[in-house]
Amino acid sequence: MTAERIHHPTPPATGRHPVVRLLATLAVGPPIRLAVARYAVPPDRPDRTGCDACGAPIGLDRPLPALGPAARCPACRARIGAPPAVAEVALLVAVAVLALAGGPLGARLALAWWLAWAVPMALVDAAAHRLPDRLTWPAAAGTWALLGVAALTGPGPSPWLRATAAGLALGAGFAATTLLFGSRGFGLGDAKLALGVGALLGWHGWPVLVTGLVLAFALAALAALALLATRRLRWSSHLPFGPFLILATAATLVLV
Repeated sequence: MTAERIHHPTPPATGRHPVVRLLATLAVGPPIRLAVARYAVPPDRPDRTGCDACGAPIGLDRPLPALGPAARCPACRARIGAPPAVAEVALLVAVAVLALAGGPLGARLALAWWLAWAVPMALVDAAAHRLPDRLTWPAAAGTWALLGVAALTGPGPSPWLRATAAGLALGAGFAATTLLFGSRGFGLGDAKLALGVGALLGWHGWPVLVTGLVLAFALAALAALALLATRRLRWSSHLPFGPFLILATAATLVLV
């Protein structure tokens, strides 16, 4: 008798995936740093176009150290934008979220688009307490459109319609607090951020949307209590909500 030959399936070449993700992260790093450097300014000031210390211009057309992990001006060596390595670490966390999150390919593409905008939004809001339109609107519109493509190529219109309704409802709810409570409510930037957040969470169902929202409020409350206890925050101070909403959204999508 001849021994029966057993064919083992060839394992997929997954070794390249971490390298591809790392290269993609490094490529996205300079635009993220440029966005943070330009928009992390007080709302009443124009967007930053150069170094605050010496005025040296910054931009993607110039391979400046200011857009690298060191975040230093090439002329005077002053710090520009996000602290050293913070943007890069945030991008690596975003890549990990994308790798761990489930769902069809179209929904993951929508998440990837949103994460690329969410990283600078979180850093800008944390630094300057603002969410500029140039970040919030592309994030929401692209996420909504990519979820629509995912619906056409996958489960049909039902999850996309739910995502649309969830985004509009969450954005309107945040905007209503601005109209009712003024500066004590959420800002309009938070409402525009909520459009994309609501769409992403609503795609997976209304309970997921509620879970993400509750988690965001819980994280914000814990951070506020910790800052109050250490006297780094006063009762009259304002704590930006955008970073907590972004972090809670990413965590919820990983958990589901």
